[in-house]
Amino acid sequence: MTKGILGKKVGMTQFFTETGELVPVTVIEAQPNVVLQTKTNETDGYEAIQVGFDDKREVLANKPHKGHVAKAETTPKRFIKEFKDVELGDYEVGSEIKVDIFQAGDIVDVTGTSKGKGFQGAIKRHGQARGPMSHGSHYHRSPGSMGMASDASKVFKGKNLPGQTGGTQITIQNLEIVKVDVERNVILIKGNVPGAKKSMVTIKSAVKSAE
Repeated sequence: MTKGILGKKVGMTQFFTETGELVPVTVIEAQPNVVLQTKTNETDGYEAIQVGFDDKREVLANKPHKGHVAKAETTPKRFIKEFKDVELGDYEVGSEIKVDIFQAGDIVDVTGTSKGKGFQGAIKRHGQARGPMSHGSHYHRSPGSMGMASDASKVFKGKNLPGQTGGTQITIQNLEIVKVDVERNVILIKGNVPGAKKSMVTIKSAVKSAE
């Protein structure tokens, strides 16, 4: 069954293991998530739990949202997400999910929104090489050929062109949890995870076994 929690990326630091090995880790602050709703096959056609994370001011919540969270006897939440493939019997509306559902050594998948880079050219966006900068060359940082001039006479879908870079959902699989600090509601994950500081991330049980 899947275990999951929503958290906020704090940043990166270093961690020393018991053997003295230095490990780069990402610090995730995961305040208790509140179960707002449980969904079943009878009522919704699938099984899942809906959790809320990060309180927000009452004035920023509309009436339907206030009524929804009132069933769980909690405050309006900034982020709401569903977790499927969970054991519904372990969760009740209004209960809390804390960092202690994970422990050191667990393998997880972390999902976040990558940093937005704005509109970028093909070199930065796709890692293409530039052309010569001298000897009369007029090809420097252009995306290159658009396709055949005679037969197809069109640009095929998937052509690597300039455009919006970053700001997309990315999942990194099979990351190891190095430490879980229950008192501070903090999870240390080996390596880096997508997203800017203070951005929301989702930590779930790995869907694939680590190789």
